[in-house]
Amino acid sequence: MPGGAGVRRPDHQTTTRPPAVEGGPEDGPPSAGGGPPEAEPGSPQPRSPQPGSPQPGPRGATPPRPADGVTADAVLAPYLQGQAGDFLRSLRLHREHSAPSDANGQGAEAAARALRRSARRISGSLHTFRTVLDPVWADHLRTELAWLSGTLAREHAYAGRLTRLLDALHQLSGAAVPAARGTKPAATKSAGAGGSAGAGDAGPAPDAQGRAALGVGAARAGALLERQLTLARTRAHSAALQALGSSRFHAVADAVALLASEVPLAPGTTGRGAEALLEPAERAEQRLIGAVAALPPDASAEPYNEAQDAPWHQTRLLLRLHRYAHEVVLGTADPVLTGAGHALDLHRDAAEAAAAAAAAARTPRIAPATAYALGVLHADQRHEVEAARAVFRETWPYAAAMTAP
Repeated sequence: MPGGAGVRRPDHQTTTRPPAVEGGPEDGPPSAGGGPPEAEPGSPQPRSPQPGSPQPGPRGATPPRPADGVTADAVLAPYLQGQAGDFLRSLRLHREHSAPSDANGQGAEAAARALRRSARRISGSLHTFRTVLDPVWADHLRTELAWLSGTLAREHAYAGRLTRLLDALHQLSGAAVPAARGTKPAATKSAGAGGSAGAGDAGPAPDAQGRAALGVGAARAGALLERQLTLARTRAHSAALQALGSSRFHAVADAVALLASEVPLAPGTTGRGAEALLEPAERAEQRLIGAVAALPPDASAEPYNEAQDAPWHQTRLLLRLHRYAHEVVLGTADPVLTGAGHALDLHRDAAEAAAAAAAAARTPRIAPATAYALGVLHADQRHEVEAARAVFRETWPYAAAMTAP
């Protein structure tokens, strides 16, 4: 594949890579890897990349060709039909576990995760391989599946965000408050609550004062976050139930049921060689490489500038599309980018948690101690954003792409 090790032929069952070489900025990764932090039923669990992982071949290396006699529809159709079957089975399980007898709701939650998993893979494959599918059909179904997956994901996202924030508050309230960036903690406090202190009067240490203030506000901040995010989760749950009972969803389910038996292909695709899938997969790989190369360098990073999060979120989505393209062509996920993909998921979670803390801090008429605790929590999550970016740069196995202008 141009720009990297390439997507290998569909009937090739190994993931052996070429020897390591020194590459330039144009060198790219092999295809796909890295899933979201939540476990996806049935998805491979590859190991994280280790230091010294083989690097991709130089640009211009000829990728392996698909075997003679293997056609594009023989590769793509079974994958889409398999995912459609998983979608329908997950839907049936969700309906079964949504009955009042399933009090804990764990079965319905697992079924919803499996439903989202299949919807994402179908939607991503329709996007990547649009040129070999009926474009009108692919665009419509992809849009509907994206709506469904996004609607079902919100409840899980709010629940995970609340857990993350409450855990962070608990840890922060029992530990030293992180100092502001670019400042050095003072050894003494020059003025106390009762007036000015003399030059030789040592006031309480800032860390001790910070812990005391944080301890006062942490409980109220946690209660505020729990009220807000639980309400948001409840609304998301109601929206998901409404969506699953809507005529729009039934139309989506019918379309997926038809997909399980027949895949609408573009005119002239039937009988074409499987190499027709390589070009779309290569484009997905190149979009990922370009997005990584365009990420802001560490030197220009501003920890509290949420506007800089957007290119990282885009890179995460492109990595997901790259992973699904690899699954289509090879039938399995590639483990090379697992660590980098997990870092991008952590980056998203921390950025969204920081935004939730900032939104809670804007609640009218909250006590100063509560606002202080939320401010510390916001700073902590922005530190987690930076840490996730650092982990991504360390685990991204193709350092040349990180230094491109």
